[in-house]
Amino acid sequence: MGIISVEQADRLFWLGRYSERVYTTLRLYSNSFDEMIDGIADSYRDFCRSIDIPDVYGSKKAFEEKYPFDETNPDSIMSNLNRAYDNAIELRDELGSEVISYIQLAIYAMNKARFSKAPLIEMQKVMDNILAFWGIADDSIDSEKARDMIKVGKRIERIDLYGRLRISRRELQREIDRLTPRIDRSGLVYNKEKLLLVKELIAAPEIDYYRVVREVEAVV
Repeated sequence: MGIISVEQADRLFWLGRYSERVYTTLRLYSNSFDEMIDGIADSYRDFCRSIDIPDVYGSKKAFEEKYPFDETNPDSIMSNLNRAYDNAIELRDELGSEVISYIQLAIYAMNKARFSKAPLIEMQKVMDNILAFWGIADDSIDSEKARDMIKVGKRIERIDLYGRLRISRRELQREIDRLTPRIDRSGLVYNKEKLLLVKELIAAPEIDYYRVVREVEAVV
């Protein structure tokens, strides 16, 4: 990849965000699956609250069918996976077919999970393919800036989700420490004051998670 256009930079950034969103929300869903299956009828609402998405499902059964797989639901795992693929395919000349193939494999596994009697097995394959995508992208993409743009999107999304989930200060600090040097190297235009504010919010004696989410969304 030579000179990176504004459009390419935006797609690289969002490829990082959407792939992270799929990975983290799917991991959370998988961890909560048994509890939701065996729990009380409205237990899925706790899941929706935990990741700050609207409850548009009406029942646990509808949630189990629609949240993972409904492509018309903008909050579904499948919708976010499709968005990751849409960005990847527009970058096919820059990423190469091998890198994109792991997003395709993740979609294939997610479609298998839709009809499987053991969906968590296929969902694990989705997560494995996202991990493989990140690994092969790091190994195969020649442009350091392109790799950094994907990783900046990934870290921004993770801080956003961790803030919504009220993850520990230690984990948030780890992610902001990993984001800070990389965002400078990426060449992305970003708001340095907002980044500094997010760092201060994470270091504060009492974390204002709502503000962490709001401010990290304004960094890039």
